[in-house]
Amino acid sequence: MSTPKPLLKPSNPRFSSGPCAKRPGWTLAALDGALVGRSHRSKPGKARIQAVLDKSRSILGLPDDYRIAIVPASDTGAVEMALWSLLGARGVDVLAWESFGEGWVTDIVKQLRLTDVRALRADYGHLPDLQRVSWDRDVVFTWNGTTAGVKVPDGDWIPDDRQGLTIADATSAVFAMDLPWQKLDVVTWSWQKVLGGEGAHGMLVLSPRAVARLESWTPAWPMPKLFRMTKDGKIQEGIFLGETINTPSMLCVEDALDGLLWAERVGGLPGLVARSQANLAVLQAWVTRTPWAEFLAVDPATRSNTSVCLIFTADWFQALDLPQQTAVAKQMAALLDVEQVALDAAFYRDAPPGLRIWCGSTVETGDVEALLPWLDWAFAQVSPH
Repeated sequence: MSTPKPLLKPSNPRFSSGPCAKRPGWTLAALDGALVGRSHRSKPGKARIQAVLDKSRSILGLPDDYRIAIVPASDTGAVEMALWSLLGARGVDVLAWESFGEGWVTDIVKQLRLTDVRALRADYGHLPDLQRVSWDRDVVFTWNGTTAGVKVPDGDWIPDDRQGLTIADATSAVFAMDLPWQKLDVVTWSWQKVLGGEGAHGMLVLSPRAVARLESWTPAWPMPKLFRMTKDGKIQEGIFLGETINTPSMLCVEDALDGLLWAERVGGLPGLVARSQANLAVLQAWVTRTPWAEFLAVDPATRSNTSVCLIFTADWFQALDLPQQTAVAKQMAALLDVEQVALDAAFYRDAPPGLRIWCGSTVETGDVEALLPWLDWAFAQVSPH
């Protein structure tokens, strides 16, 4: 029996895992108050930047003694800043179960050239054995592996009496998952992920333990200006009080503030988490009744509620070699794109062939529901007849 083309389309077909969908109802009018042509050092400019810091702190529930800053170059820049500034004082355990974790392994081993490094790896769909982590060492990991749809389930595996620092790339987790801040010493994210802000700016949170490391440890390598957080052995407090290292885009600042104001309107962090979990629940129900699809994340406890990765389990698909599977998955994603029902929903280039559907807080659950019949239709189109 052929699968008819659905009639109803998602109101917003943007399911990209980054940059992610803007908040519901967003238009360019949200930026009308942007301080374009004004210095970020002016009183109004500083006030806008400080509002982003204050609202981020409030919504996320950061401890009072944790510092928060806007830094250059998106989440990537924030992570690099932390790795280059903090590592080297102890051995390092770095966890990798997808592309971005592997990227941090490369940075630590090949760029910083640290020698006392253990890379704890797992295949796509799985987590490394968290019990192997040594807490006498610094630990680097992604909270949510965006290209695998696999997250750490909680912070229970992180002890309170750890000796090393925990450095968490949390760009696709912050504002959609509860993070145990007291277990984390460095947390990074970017505006263009969960709240759908504009790109190029990163966020960096430091615990008092991370600040103590900055003030007691001097790396052996030269430190680029964009990474420098200390001066004369003391942290530059201005960086964490809205005095950004380089010039931010005031358009992007306005957009970030708009997203944070929306987050407050939908109930703060609990409301954001609930929206994302509702989206995952819709996909979960569909996967349960769909014989040809499954989550890439094997363990439901580690299944991401933001970057949801699907693989195809039909016998005919599994019989194909990898290049053929890749071609079929790309063909399906292209069909969804042409029909304007799911833009940018293809799997990440290093991941197993399938689909990746962003289900973060800015995505409406009704749009996920409207997408599902299109997934059935598109898979039928690429299936052999």
